[in-house]
Amino acid sequence: MHPQVIGLVWIAALGPAALAFVAAVPGRGGASFRRFTLAAWIALLSALGWALAVALGGSMTSGTLGIHGVGVSIYLDPLSVTMNALVAFIGLIVVTYSITYLEGDPRRLRFLRLLAATLASVLTIAIAGNVLLLCVAWLATSLALDGLLRFYAERPFAVLAARKRFVIARIGEIFLIAAALLIYAQVRSLDYVHVFAAARAGLPIALQAASLCIVIAALLKSAQFPLHGWLTEVMEAPTPVSALLHAGIVNAGGFLVLRFSSLAVHAFASLEVLAIVGAFTALFGSVVMLAQTSIKVALAYSTIAQMGFMMLECGLGAFPAALLHIVAHSFYKAHAFLSSGSVIDIARSAWTPGPSGAAHRARRLVVASGVGAVLASLAFIFHVSPVAQPGLFALGIVASLGIIHLIASGLDEKPSARVVGATLGWSALVAAAYVLLQFGAQRIFANTLPNESALHGIITAWIAVLVVAAFAGVTYVQSLLPGNGGALQWRRAYMWIANGLYVNTFANRLLLRAWPGAGRTAAEER
Repeated sequence: MHPQVIGLVWIAALGPAALAFVAAVPGRGGASFRRFTLAAWIALLSALGWALAVALGGSMTSGTLGIHGVGVSIYLDPLSVTMNALVAFIGLIVVTYSITYLEGDPRRLRFLRLLAATLASVLTIAIAGNVLLLCVAWLATSLALDGLLRFYAERPFAVLAARKRFVIARIGEIFLIAAALLIYAQVRSLDYVHVFAAARAGLPIALQAASLCIVIAALLKSAQFPLHGWLTEVMEAPTPVSALLHAGIVNAGGFLVLRFSSLAVHAFASLEVLAIVGAFTALFGSVVMLAQTSIKVALAYSTIAQMGFMMLECGLGAFPAALLHIVAHSFYKAHAFLSSGSVIDIARSAWTPGPSGAAHRARRLVVASGVGAVLASLAFIFHVSPVAQPGLFALGIVASLGIIHLIASGLDEKPSARVVGATLGWSALVAAAYVLLQFGAQRIFANTLPNESALHGIITAWIAVLVVAAFAGVTYVQSLLPGNGGALQWRRAYMWIANGLYVNTFANRLLLRAWPGAGRTAAEER
């Protein structure tokens, strides 16, 4: 830990302060819109500068402005500066996109102010060094996002999604505040430095309970099953809101777990809860996504699945992999939503009729054997075992299943040398990128995130085995669909899957019983 540099580290708050300033100060005309872009640039340059400073000089803290360890402070380490830079970069893109996207809308300035307030709050979550500041920024993020979700208040689905998320967010905040109270009762400070030091010294019952509360708050923030439905309904809000959700809002749950991972690895049931809920959510979202006809809804279910994967990674102790997942998924999904309007045209122009008939199952077996041999070789070379690194090993197998499906799709009954060569080449590139990025993340964050990823119980072992078996089964069933999709049992299953097992419909009805009013029409249509 770098010695405290109080006067210097506080400058890291320049980015959130600039965005909060433009969100609070009224204005009109083109100059008002340009100031939002300027504030976003200030946030990005500040984030990149502090990322470089931490890379060169190590972690830093400002110390706490407050009394008895309760107040505000800045904490900069590889985890916080990575998240800070990620949010600032995507935030700049979303702000720039929004100015053009909402051109002509009389409420554009209000939208940009809400957008800036949300980004300022998320950036504060990333660099907060005190649990009190984290809780305040967490609440501010939820309130600002509620305004964005209700931007089109005349749309029933928009109101329904905002109300559902409002209830879930308040419950999550109660658990986060409870965690803060438990931490203070035990440590007598909410400063990260003291909390992490207490975790290293041992984890009493109070801190174990605080860890479980943090886990629950994180799961509620990240749209985990069965409280995932609001994320599929935010499509009624402007498209930039969907992209913004991936600039650290939905991902904030994963960041919260990573931030307090030193507690979670020693707490009873914390990792197990993350692994179980995350695994089921990942499987559920992956399957439902395949049956969607709306691009944005499919992307939303994809996000639900990815958040499940991220929680599963944390539950299996693969914390660097989870952080890498946050970064990669944020960039990919923000781009996917912002370019969703042109996806249909691209797909139509690129579509060509495929060969008729069913694929040869023998080829799939050969492909699976080849990919399995490569995976075993890589595991041997890099000393990855299911006991020492269960999370990385299980996720490597799941990634291999995707590569198997990719190669098998290219090796249909009329393969050409060009298609086979391109498929094998891209598959090799994907596999190499996966391995290099995973081990790069482990090295970069070795001193920031716990490396205690070995199996810590029989429950964890069974979770890893069941995850691999479940996704292997889904991959196999997916390979059968092209030739059997017209069968009655498949069509019945498709109806249930396309509607997300009707879990969201049930949630809508419960909400409208407790909170009737706007949104009833939307729920009835759903």
